[in-house]
Amino acid sequence: MVVYNVTTKLSWQIEEAWLQWQKESLIPEMLRTALISDHKIFRLLGQDDDEGPTFTTQYFFNSTEDYEEYERLYSAAIRKKAIEKWNDQSISFHSVMQLVK
Repeated sequence: MVVYNVTTKLSWQIEEAWLQWQKESLIPEMLRTALISDHKIFRLLGQDDDEGPTFTTQYFFNSTEDYEEYERLYSAAIRKKAIEKWNDQSISFHSVMQLVK
């Protein structure tokens, strides 16, 4: 199993709209690729929230091949949509993890 983790720091002004967009637009678009087996959204605790909350969205792939296909075919366009929609009101970084046990 491979987990694609997207950590996003938001401004307080967009928190509700961003969560709604995640649930109603972005995640369904990603799931339509049929490469992602599951997903979760977490709010990070114990973080400095003065400027806004931090969320992590995790997407689970059954194999490295599925993740690589997602990256090759879909990732750039989906990232571009997020950047265009939220501009400087959010910042994200991505990491990829492999389940060890």
